[in-house]
Amino acid sequence: MSSRTYRIAPSILSADFARLGEEVRDVIAGGADWIHFDVMDNHYVPNLTFGPMICQALKPHARTADGAPVPVDVHLMVEPVDALAAAFADAGADYVSFHPEASRHVHRSIQAIRSKGVKAGLVFNPGTPLDVLDWTIDDLDLVLVMSVNPGFGGQSFIDSALRKIEQLRARIDASGKDIRLEVDGGIKGDNIARVAAAGADTFVAGSAIFGKSDYRAVIDGMRAALAG
Repeated sequence: MSSRTYRIAPSILSADFARLGEEVRDVIAGGADWIHFDVMDNHYVPNLTFGPMICQALKPHARTADGAPVPVDVHLMVEPVDALAAAFADAGADYVSFHPEASRHVHRSIQAIRSKGVKAGLVFNPGTPLDVLDWTIDDLDLVLVMSVNPGFGGQSFIDSALRKIEQLRARIDASGKDIRLEVDGGIKGDNIARVAAAGADTFVAGSAIFGKSDYRAVIDGMRAALAG
């Protein structure tokens, strides 16, 4: 398990919105590998969050102390997909992922994202089958498993996601492609090792990190669980 390269991707959905730039800098100083950016449209999901302008404004803050860029990982919970995917690519996103059922033409949406020089991902809800991967996996850089139903932070992990992660790990390994397997929803220090054992390598955590007094301690605790 420990031979895989893991990434911790704090979700700014749980950050203090009044000081987002500072929060991004602080969580990177605490050891974050990526910044996860949850985009909700009050249509595909009931909540409403951030637009491309906020992504563009935060991009300069997504750097380590020595100036190295930290990837901005945009998860679109919107429909339609293509126009907003392009807007977030232009705003500085490094990854843009979307839900296949939110696009009329999944392969074309993937191509549109990649044509912008951005890495493309597909997102699978708890009840969404993996069939679309039969025709798209060769063009993906990331697959994101939702271990909660999308729309709100702070939900509890759905255990059936572990089976989906195992199936995805087998598909990714069989493809021979360098594809990140990310999990979002209810990730905490006490379950992250189980999620990694199922095959995940990238972990989104919102309320488990933001709002805590010491971001470094929380992230270090997650890394210790992964190493153990």
